[in-house]
Amino acid sequence: MAIDSYTYKRLPGKPGGPLLLAFHGTGGDESQLLSLGRDLLPEASVVSPRGDVSEHGAARFFRRTGEGVYDMDDLLRATQKMAGFVSAHVKAEKPSAVAGIGYSNGANILASVVFDRPDLFDAVVLMHPLIPFEPKIASGLSGRRILITAGRRDPICPPELTNRLAAHLRAQGGDVTLEWHEGGHEVRPAEIEAARRFLAELKQGESSHV
Repeated sequence: MAIDSYTYKRLPGKPGGPLLLAFHGTGGDESQLLSLGRDLLPEASVVSPRGDVSEHGAARFFRRTGEGVYDMDDLLRATQKMAGFVSAHVKAEKPSAVAGIGYSNGANILASVVFDRPDLFDAVVLMHPLIPFEPKIASGLSGRRILITAGRRDPICPPELTNRLAAHLRAQGGDVTLEWHEGGHEVRPAEIEAARRFLAELKQGESSHV
């Protein structure tokens, strides 16, 4: 079943409350963002899968051939598999709303799922995403809320690509917020607080997933 297609951890939340999917960065695992997810959205059930690709022992969600050079065939495979995983958990949980948070490689797979299945998420937090291609979005993003957090001196995710991604998502109708800090690829307190404020705006009953 798709619900078990990844190794994952789940923290149960308030029955009928939101569902938060959490996606780790390269070298992380299903525990990396679990407690952060609970902290950011206390009433949510939090589901955090482990990437099924190993890069020299580091878990990832899809393969790459170099820094910022993606194996696009494997990204497609991973996107379709993850969309099925998310969809299965949404059906099982019957949540009031569905949110996602991902860091680095986790932000990239989350973004790719949003491109392919915009209907799955009501709101997503993309922390330091790198999308080095122009995404093809299956349908418009009207009604979808997206927070992108980034570092102005990030050597992995150049600011111009972050701005390009934000502009593209807005052009597709997404409600996009950008939160910058002056550092690099690390997550800083200001972006965690931005994510907290963003996710706090999830309203009970706003989702069409019930």
